[in-house]
Parts: sequence; C-alpha cells; structure tokens
Amino acid sequence: MTDKNSIIRLTAAETAAKIASGELTAVEVAEAHLARIEAVDEKVRAFLHVDREGALAQARAVDGKRERGEELGPLAGVPLALKDIFTTKGVPTTVGSKILEGWIPPYDATVTQRLKAADVVILGKTNMDEFAMGSSTENSAFGPTGNPWDLTRIPGGSGGGSSAALASFQAPLAIGTDTGGSIRQPAAVTGTVGVKPTYGGVSRYGMVAFSSSLDQGGPCARTVLDAALLHEVIAGHDPLDSTSIDAPVPPVVEAARSGSVAGMRVGVVKQFRGEGYQAGVLQRFDETVALLRGLGAEIVELDCPSFDLALAAYYLIAPSECSSNLARFDGLRYGLRVGDDGTHSAEEVTSVTREAGFGPEVKRRIMLGTYALSSGYYDAYYGSAQKVRTLITRDFEKSFEQVDVIVSPTTPTTAFPIGERADDPMAMYLADLCTIPVNLAGNAAMSLPCGLAPEDNLPVGLQIIAPAMKDDRLYKVGAAVEAAYVEQWGHPLLEEAPSL
Repeated sequence: MTDKNSIIRLTAAETAAKIASGELTAVEVAEAHLARIEAVDEKVRAFLHVDREGALAQARAVDGKRERGEELGPLAGVPLALKDIFTTKGVPTTVGSKILEGWIPPYDATVTQRLKAADVVILGKTNMDEFAMGSSTENSAFGPTGNPWDLTRIPGGSGGGSSAALASFQAPLAIGTDTGGSIRQPAAVTGTVGVKPTYGGVSRYGMVAFSSSLDQGGPCARTVLDAALLHEVIAGHDPLDSTSIDAPVPPVVEAARSGSVAGMRVGVVKQFRGEGYQAGVLQRFDETVALLRGLGAEIVELDCPSFDLALAAYYLIAPSECSSNLARFDGLRYGLRVGDDGTHSAEEVTSVTREAGFGPEVKRRIMLGTYALSSGYYDAYYGSAQKVRTLITRDFEKSFEQVDVIVSPTTPTTAFPIGERADDPMAMYLADLCTIPVNLAGNAAMSLPCGLAPEDNLPVGLQIIAPAMKDDRLYKVGAAVEAAYVEQWGHPLLEEAPSL
C-alpha cells in the first residue's frame, strides 16, 4: 500500500504492524503525513513547528532496524504530533507564548525521551493556549487552530493543536496535557480519544509547568487501543519527577484489547447535568448510558454535592500555582528579553518583558493567583479552595466504594464558534465543568466519541472516570463502548468528519 490517502487513515496499531511486516516503510508513512500537513495545515493551523528533517531521520532509523532484523516496539515508525509544552532538544518549544518564541531547549522532556526510545516518529510541535491556559486554543500567541469538523469552530483547549492534528489525519497519535480538561475537552469536540492518566502516572519532567499539583501529560489518538499503546510508552516512574508514582503501569493495552462492561457498576453523577448543558449532548449521553446497561453494566445514581464547587476551587488553585511557576519567566534567564539597553534596571527589564511576552489570559491568571496568595487573603481564598479540593476527593472516594467507574458528558456543549466566548472568561471556563473535579482529585479519566449532537452534527464526548492507578478500567469500558458504536454504524465516528 503506497497510496498516501490510505496510509494516513490507518490506525496507529495498523501502521505499526505494516511497518514491522515490511508492507510499508517508516519513511513512506512519515512522508504521507508530512504531505498531509503541507496540504491542509494552512487551513487547520494545528502545528507551530514541523520538524521534517528530524521526522524523516527517525523514520530512516526505524527502517534500518527492521532491515537488520532488530525487534521493533509496538509503535515503531508511527508518526506523532507533540504538544508544544514538552521540551524537545534542538526543536523550538514555545508553550504558545511570545515569551518563549524561538527558544531551543538543550534537553528532552522525559515524555519526549520515551517517545524517541520507542521509535515513535515526532512530526512536530502543536499549537496550544498560551501556557496551557484556555479551553479553545484561541489564547495562543500564534493564532487560533480550527476544528476539522468546522474550521470556524474551536478544537478545544489547551491542546487544540494536538486534537485537530488527529481529526484532520495529519497524525495518528498525539500527546496532550491536562490541567483541568485540556486533553479530554479537545478530544470531545473533535471526535477523538484523549486520556488523562492518574496524577503522577506520566512524568512531568521537561513539561513546562502551569499548575504543578494538577498538570498531567497523556495520550491522544483516534481509537482506544491506539491511546492505550501510547499510554504504555510514556507512562511509568521517573526519578526526575518528585510527583511520579513508583508503581507498575496499569495493564492498559490488555484492557483495551479485551473491553467489556459486563458485571461492572457504572456511576452517573446527578451534578453533571442541568442548566447550561446542550440538549443534544445530554441526548447522546443518555443513549450511551442505555447502551452500557445493554452491554451488561449496572447503572448507579450518585450524588456528589462538592462537585458544584469544583470550578470555583480550580480557578483559585490553578492561578495561584501559575503565579508562582511563571515567576521564572523574568527576561533575565532565558526566552524573550525587552528593554535591556543599559538604561533600565533588572526589575524594569522584567516588567517590560512580561508585559510584552504574556498574553491577556496569562496575565489575568497571574494576577488572580497573586491576589489569592497575598497576605490577608491566603486563608480566605487559596486555603478555602484546598479544603473544597479535599471534599471533592472524598466524594470520589465514597462513589468508588459503590461503583467501578463514573461516566458523564465530557463537555456541556459541542464545539462553539471561534470568538464567541473570547471576551467572556466565565463562559469560557464553563467548558471545563465536567472535567475539573478529576484533576482536583488526581483520578484517571478518558474522553471518547459517543455520537453527533442532532442540532449541529458535531461530536459529543463521553467521559469515563476511574480511581487513581486504575487507568485500565478506562480502556476496558472505552473499548466496549467504541466497539458497540463501530458495530452499530459500520465505521469509526471520525470518518464522518467533513473533508478538508
């Protein structure tokens, strides 16, 4: 098979199998995806940097291994789009911000290292909301990304570049990060699969920090199995990350290959519906709950009252941690430097550099966080938010005594038009209503497609939530739901996406 259009529509698992058997070369696969990027990314704007030479060099190395008879890993030669928040040696890493425009890291993040060690071919770095602060990828200093289902709509955020690269067939795999939903929400609105692993399950070393107690890297793909294969590559203990869990990676690939919900208890939280939820989103969610019941799951109603406070707690905790983490971008150590002409003090250089380098949303969150941490307000705001975080964690713990997993809509609405919420931060923040509680508690969660909303024909996401270090349950349930949908429709959801 050498037809480029056929190559780009293979799953990651199929691509790896064809490379291992010699039916395709890794170079052919890389060239097919690079050609697709060249053809469509001017419209989609998923990538901030395409590393053509680096990708082809990695692909040639994979082909050399196969020719020498060396054993290839389960994703060897498969192309991947990497969110521009992971340091990549010799390749620009901007975090979607002018303050790091043109910065070339001297080292690889642990996730980047593990991808290279697994012979995954990194095509380039994807667009994102600046410093991962946003739900739409409109906060990127380099312009917004379009949703391949409708280029006038958002592809989610902060990882909209990664989700759009998948949905437009520019890459079969991608990496995202999830602080309050930034893997799952983009997956939901683009009809793809995104997983937030258990906090500490994937190393944060070399991942530019936004909110350190919430940030988590994870896999993005077009199928549940592909996400599991990628999850297995990037997960595992890392001594360079003090929050990394020193425990075996849950058997996610095995779970994805043997998906079933028979005999499982599936929880539905009453707080995850109501005002603000689109009718078509709730319709598809209710149909999926019925499907789970039909597949042999027991549905259990849950009441988690503290979840109603999650959004408020998150938007105190995350900005507080961001105000601390982003203090390092001072114009003195690396990145952008403005005003260093001999007439300004170091303090003045820092001030004018941060004014020029940070966008409005980043400045808003730094100010919010600095205020919440300031003398006299710490206990009233940040301290209270941490107490709410404890209540949310307890609600999850009580729920998981009754159920194996929890399901909900991933987002209250489908993809909204670019610009619609740009001047209304509160409306924008509501996009993460269902995803934020998971980050506050540190649990694992997945979003996968569960149909199209009838009113706009756009993808709806199903969120599956599992207890910490039970990530395999996500894949077991996700694979069962995906298989049921594929059997019903005869093809994956994504094939209905409008052609570019």
